[in-house]
Amino acid sequence: MSFNVGLSGLYAAEKQLDVTGNNIANVNTTGFKSSRAEFADVYAGANRLGVGKNQVGAGVRLAAISQQFTQGDVNTTGNVLDMGIQGQGFFVLSDNGSRVYTRAGAFQADKDNFVVTSDGLRLQGYAADSSGKIQKGVLTDLKIDTSALQPKATTLIDQGINLNSSAADIPLLVDDGTGNMVPNKAFDPSDESTYTKSFPTKVYDSQGNEHTMEQYYRKTGTNEWTSYTLIDGRNPFDPSSTTPLSGTISFNSDGSVASMTANNTGLPPGASFTVKDSTFTMTGWVPAVEDSSGNWASNGAAGNADGMKLSMSSTTSYNTETARMSQSQDGYATGILSNLSIDSTGVMFASFSNQQSRAIGQVALASFANEQGLQQIGGTRWTETYTSGIPGIDAPKTGTLGGVESNALEGSNVNLTQELVELIKAQSNYQANAKTISTESTVMQTIIQMA
Repeated sequence: MSFNVGLSGLYAAEKQLDVTGNNIANVNTTGFKSSRAEFADVYAGANRLGVGKNQVGAGVRLAAISQQFTQGDVNTTGNVLDMGIQGQGFFVLSDNGSRVYTRAGAFQADKDNFVVTSDGLRLQGYAADSSGKIQKGVLTDLKIDTSALQPKATTLIDQGINLNSSAADIPLLVDDGTGNMVPNKAFDPSDESTYTKSFPTKVYDSQGNEHTMEQYYRKTGTNEWTSYTLIDGRNPFDPSSTTPLSGTISFNSDGSVASMTANNTGLPPGASFTVKDSTFTMTGWVPAVEDSSGNWASNGAAGNADGMKLSMSSTTSYNTETARMSQSQDGYATGILSNLSIDSTGVMFASFSNQQSRAIGQVALASFANEQGLQQIGGTRWTETYTSGIPGIDAPKTGTLGGVESNALEGSNVNLTQELVELIKAQSNYQANAKTISTESTVMQTIIQMA
């Protein structure tokens, strides 16, 4: 009996050495989770009434090798596609259609721009539509879209302008000295005495060509201003003309916009210049370009079909300097991918050369009711089993799922000092159990010699 007890002890010590050695070997393995050998005692036969106090154990057995899913250190790498998980969860990978799970987030882009592991398994997540909205629900292979961002024609210009209420008037009509009102000096963009202030704004046509819209403001009376609009120095609807579009803005006594009017005189067919809700709308803009002979003509692009809106709702007329405090416009030129970033919720943001950015996908994480039930398959990966339960897959930082840290990797959670101590203990256990067998052998030899 003692031989079997000793042999079981040797086997247990050997398994403890195997587990400890495996932990030590993987101390630098990305995303590795250490294991622990767990043992149980063995008794020969079931308990019988009244003899439990006389039972002698039959040795030890390996009860389980449990995985330790404690957090490993997350260390910065500088590679944007390196991702570490802070908290619970596993990255989801596609292995020829089968799902496997990992904590090792060393990813890269393959020749087709899919996000993959070093051996080609594709990272799973949620796709984004053309506007950057994440389409949750169905997992897909995450891909970095490197195509150019389509240009967008300007549809709205919003400017926070203050027109100084105490500025000198430049009336449209003046007294000729005999009591007759005659036209004053006409607006001329090259003559600063014919307007109070001008503000340039970049706008874009349907092909992403950049144009300069210049707005000139002239104080024509008490609480009244006249605006003049040119694009590239030309009439927005007729590139052959330098006659500006004009409109009138009247202010209340508190400096807010009271009313607006638009001058539609002489507009070409199909063009309109209207006012609604403190907004000028130009419909039918003809983007133009100057040729080598100095002639202006359409460049082949178009403005937005619904028109270009110039919102004046933020415009005021206070007794302070005429200035533009804020400005925004929603058009942009063609954009080339210039940068990629991933936030803590796993959303992948693409930044483009035209100062635009949008989401192109989101990393998904999986969680399990019983992580100990996952089956290790090598490569720092696991597969689900009946014991682990089915995965719950969602975006990072949802429920109990942890967050994603880009430009970083989670290291092994092996505590090397503790493993070296375990190594010494396993060695001592092995030697002690070997001594049990050696002692039993000596006793047997003594018995044989007595015979």
